[in-house]
Amino acid sequence: MTTHKVAANGKERTRKNDPVRVQADIMRVATREFSEKGLSGARIDEIAEKTKTSKRMIYYYFKDKETLYLKALERSYQQVRQQEGELELDHLEPIQALSKLVAFTFEHHIKNPDFIRMVMIENIHHGRFIEQSELIQSLNAGAVDELQKVYRRGLETGQFRPGLEALELHWLISALSFFNVSNRYTFSRIFNWDQNAASNQEKLASHVIDMVLRYVVKPELMAD
Repeated sequence: MTTHKVAANGKERTRKNDPVRVQADIMRVATREFSEKGLSGARIDEIAEKTKTSKRMIYYYFKDKETLYLKALERSYQQVRQQEGELELDHLEPIQALSKLVAFTFEHHIKNPDFIRMVMIENIHHGRFIEQSELIQSLNAGAVDELQKVYRRGLETGQFRPGLEALELHWLISALSFFNVSNRYTFSRIFNWDQNAASNQEKLASHVIDMVLRYVVKPELMAD
């Protein structure tokens, strides 16, 4: 089915009536707008213009700006957790599985700065919207559960140190990977160091993996 809409400039533009595509496009643009301008700074008018749809259509699908922001936040977490689930860590031995997870997290964050900015903005709001989302809480609880499985297997094989908490380990991995994106411009300018250079990113990724492994793996199993 095809619908026709007359634009403000008098020209007719045509688009297919595809609700799934329209909503996905709105979410993509909204995520970028919210990540760059925050909840208060993002404007539905601009989102509508950049998606070539109407404010009425956005409100039809998402009710209001706060709901759209929450859905964009949920979508951001869904994407990273979905990609984590595709790593198939259960098929790897524990040290390799942990290394792969850390490498993925580091690479995902540097390739998805909108996700980092969305999380930073939600922290400005003191986590008010995340607190409302059972989906986000469920997704992240699942991520910790998967890490717990890797850690438990490492304990069973005698490779990992006992007494560690999966949630704290998740925090450590997230913190190292998050800082690499959230502070990259200030850090680079303060120290006159091109943190974003490919060679530096490769070294940092390697260091982060090594730090996490040295924290988790029994010392006698780590080669110097």
